[in-house]
Amino acid sequence: MKREYWIILIVYIAMQFSSLAGVPLLMYGFKLSGISGRLAVPVWLVISFSLALIITLIILRKEMRSNRNERGTSLGLSIIWAIFGVFLALFAQAIAANIERLIGIEMGSENTKDIIHIIEEFPLAILVSSIFGPILEEIVFRKILFGTLHKRFNFFISAIISSVIFALAHMELEHILLYSAMGFTFAFLYVKTKHILVPIFAHVTMNTMVVIVQSAYKDDIERLIRDAESMQNFIGGFL
Repeated sequence: MKREYWIILIVYIAMQFSSLAGVPLLMYGFKLSGISGRLAVPVWLVISFSLALIITLIILRKEMRSNRNERGTSLGLSIIWAIFGVFLALFAQAIAANIERLIGIEMGSENTKDIIHIIEEFPLAILVSSIFGPILEEIVFRKILFGTLHKRFNFFISAIISSVIFALAHMELEHILLYSAMGFTFAFLYVKTKHILVPIFAHVTMNTMVVIVQSAYKDDIERLIRDAESMQNFIGGFL
């Protein structure tokens, strides 16, 4: 693996744990300034993800310039794959969600609920969930991790390994199948087009859609989840 890639991985990991020091410092500063301490978490998320993305793009600037001459799918075909990739990711997520439901895993993601709550507290945090986060994840898990594995193994093995690690990074073990399905889809888009911007577009669009839908129809979604769980329990009583 390239030295630059190792640095990016270290930056990404450091960003994930930076809240342990960053949030308490912000809370202390906000307390002195009379600002609500509840804003410390969302503000630090924006700061840490912004810095990590800036550092990552600076490290990759030479590679990005040199990659312009590499052969991949044409611009038009890449756009088609990017748009199709959004629906493909949603389809993969729906299949995984139904499998989880059938094996008894509760519907709904705590991560998504936490993100929606954070955005409600600090709307600027939507930049993290919809833009900064997906871009960083595609660079780390698809371009670096999957790309490195794919040089030694076939697509299926490389995609499975990188997708499971991608799922584990979200810290929701009960939804490992859901996140792995998404990761596998994005890896497919990357290897199919050889342009990291394609899975980035699909990931950004998908996250943005989820945030908008969850925010606009929060109460309706919670009611549907409760109804689905009640129906599942009702059916289970006859089996």
